[in-house]
Amino acid sequence: MPWIEETGWESWLGTGGLIGLAVVAVALLLFMVMKLKLHAFLSLVIVSLLTAIVAGIPAEHLVDTMVSSFGGTLGNVALLVAIGAMLGALVETSGGAKALADKMISIFGEDRAPFALGVAALFVGFPIFMDAAFVLMVPIIYAVGRRLGLNLLAVGIPVAAALSVMHVFLPPHPGPVAATEFTGANLGIVMILGLILAFPIWFISGHLWGKVVDKRHRIDVPDAVFAKMVGEEEEIEKPPSAGLVVFLLVLPLLLILLNTGLDALGSIGVVDPDASWVHAVQVVGATPVALLIAVLVTIVALGLRRGKSETAIEKTIDGALGPVCSVILITGAGGMFGGVLRATGIGDAIAQSFDSLGIPLIVAAFLIAAAIRVAQGSATVALTTAAALVADGVASSDMSAVQVACVVMSLAAGSVIASHVNDSGFWLVGRLLNMDVKTTLRVWTVQQTIESVVAFALVLVIYGVVSLV
Repeated sequence: MPWIEETGWESWLGTGGLIGLAVVAVALLLFMVMKLKLHAFLSLVIVSLLTAIVAGIPAEHLVDTMVSSFGGTLGNVALLVAIGAMLGALVETSGGAKALADKMISIFGEDRAPFALGVAALFVGFPIFMDAAFVLMVPIIYAVGRRLGLNLLAVGIPVAAALSVMHVFLPPHPGPVAATEFTGANLGIVMILGLILAFPIWFISGHLWGKVVDKRHRIDVPDAVFAKMVGEEEEIEKPPSAGLVVFLLVLPLLLILLNTGLDALGSIGVVDPDASWVHAVQVVGATPVALLIAVLVTIVALGLRRGKSETAIEKTIDGALGPVCSVILITGAGGMFGGVLRATGIGDAIAQSFDSLGIPLIVAAFLIAAAIRVAQGSATVALTTAAALVADGVASSDMSAVQVACVVMSLAAGSVIASHVNDSGFWLVGRLLNMDVKTTLRVWTVQQTIESVVAFALVLVIYGVVSLV
């Protein structure tokens, strides 16, 4: 905060007091959300204000600190989440997800249908929020399970796990985007690391765990009456080819990775980082621009060229924005909370405390995110809040760009652990896969825990290798 540098202000609370304030603030936030059922956006704003007052932030800077932190977060997050939601809606309404799933089954064969649908879900889950993507995929899960006589969980768990992995670890989803912003990580490196981790995390926690679940818990595919409750897939004339869908989903990744590659080449002197053409390509590869290009190409490829009217396309895009507005505002409020905490100096206090306890920052990030996740349920809130708490510790460290990206992945790993009854995803997956609460705890809660632990283990390995280089 510029005013802190100008005035030299320090909170009246010492290290212990600041940590205690952070604990009380998080506890109050959880109480307001879980017990009082107050909306997370309002809860975050109220807690941010109270935290600032208790910490002693001068009245003349208090509101500016909150507003600037809120706006600074939205500047990046809102663009990425909104444009990503548009891309997902265009793919969804065109029948692209079903076409991709059908193609995967034809490639891998009916005997490996769960694996094929899980791989398809990894692609579908890149631009689409988990809840929306899972509702989209459920009719496909039912159709494949009914046609092949498979255990519903054997098909559904690999799909749900794939969507969870993409939602937690890959931008443009709000959690990893916000964590990247708070920690100052390089978004391109975070995306590369997420792509490297996504498949092995899913393979162990989704595919292999799905095989175990298949043997332990048998649930037949619901009859047609139940299927109609979640919506049978609509027959869409001339659905797009699977290859086209993959290209559209991979296009923004390629543009972003091109940007990151040029940064790397410039740092080692292969290209001139100040050359005009390098700056031009980097603009194209900037994440918001890359997603925007992908959306425009998708509008043409899946909309105009397939005979959709401009009005229908506009309604699809407009419909995609409504559901994400709440997420965007909550993420912005999480940024506000983080900004207030940073202004108090809590980051340095936490870093010093973990240093004194001998707990590395990357481990602390996982533990903090895991604790918040178990307490309040939302992976996005856990990831965002934990990132805000460790941001100053990361900033004051001498970590490399890859190590900072590993911290983001560690936060993401902690934020997904042990989904249970306070998590909306717990009820969504359990209800749509026809599980009772006990079975959902045995199947989905365990899957989320495996996903978390496997991801954290892999991140520690990468972090350790990078530290040795």
